[in-house]
Amino acid sequence: MHAMRFDGSSPTLCAVELDDPVAGPGQLLIDVAACGVCRTDLHVVDGELAHPKRPVIPGHEVVGRVAAIGAGVEGFATGERVGVPWLGHTCGRCRYCTSGRENLCDAPGFTGYTLDGGYATRMTADSRFCLHLPSRYPDFDAAPLLCAGLIGYRALKMAGDAKRIGIYGFGAAAHIVAQVARHEGRTVYAFTRPGDAAAQALALQLGASWAGSSGEPPPDELDAALIFAPAGALVPAALGAVAKGGVVVCGGIHMSDIPAFPYALLWGERRIVSVANLTRADGAEFMARAEGIVLRLRTRVYALDDANDALSDLRAGRVSGAAVLRMDG
Repeated sequence: MHAMRFDGSSPTLCAVELDDPVAGPGQLLIDVAACGVCRTDLHVVDGELAHPKRPVIPGHEVVGRVAAIGAGVEGFATGERVGVPWLGHTCGRCRYCTSGRENLCDAPGFTGYTLDGGYATRMTADSRFCLHLPSRYPDFDAAPLLCAGLIGYRALKMAGDAKRIGIYGFGAAAHIVAQVARHEGRTVYAFTRPGDAAAQALALQLGASWAGSSGEPPPDELDAALIFAPAGALVPAALGAVAKGGVVVCGGIHMSDIPAFPYALLWGERRIVSVANLTRADGAEFMARAEGIVLRLRTRVYALDDANDALSDLRAGRVSGAAVLRMDG
């Protein structure tokens, strides 16, 4: 199989030819059709996440077809389209797994980080963590649902019944969750990098009531803020925009240090929370929701061998919506 692999020697991926993996007990062998390029992949290659598997094949927004089925697998058929998300394995025994919080498992496996992922023409995955995908989305559109969509959806759930939602960092996750929020009757305000006219225009096209830079005040107080940009300075900025009793949800796996801020910004029963990973229940629930909403996905497609270009464009803020790799050349 052909793959793009990270060995830790430099912040770039190398093209490699490897033997095809074999589906072991409980696993699916998957012919990969598309894989989203997530900011988490960027954190891996930039050394911002500690202790990745080395070498590792990144990618955890994987869409493909089942090529072979290992012993003991139930619920999947050869040729079926499946998705492989970030959460690839849990221990099933720790206090988090046994209390419905497997996203906080003490001994997890993460696709494209501690387990080989989808920047490859073939991969294996634990069938228990693979997802059935909504049929209305073609492969390139379905890929971002598997992390950008899922993490955005979990972040929105953490906002509770907040009606006025501010979204900081209008990239892959934001452009999906904004549509979910609008479908639920919420008002969306989009905050982008200063001068990012393309992201602001996209936000307005997708139903945001207002779009501006992260340094601007919104036209109304927010009930909740969802932060997807990995910039800690946005936390006090969002607190300053959130009404009393509101919540600031940090949706990224990595963020730069949060600067000191006056207690007055937090007072008034405002809260700061983080999103950590996802559960299989999140996956099933969101895919069912996506089947019924008709999400408009903005994707920029790259060849697998151009994965470094995709990461560079994401790093520089040149991707509007989501970047996706194709495996067919």
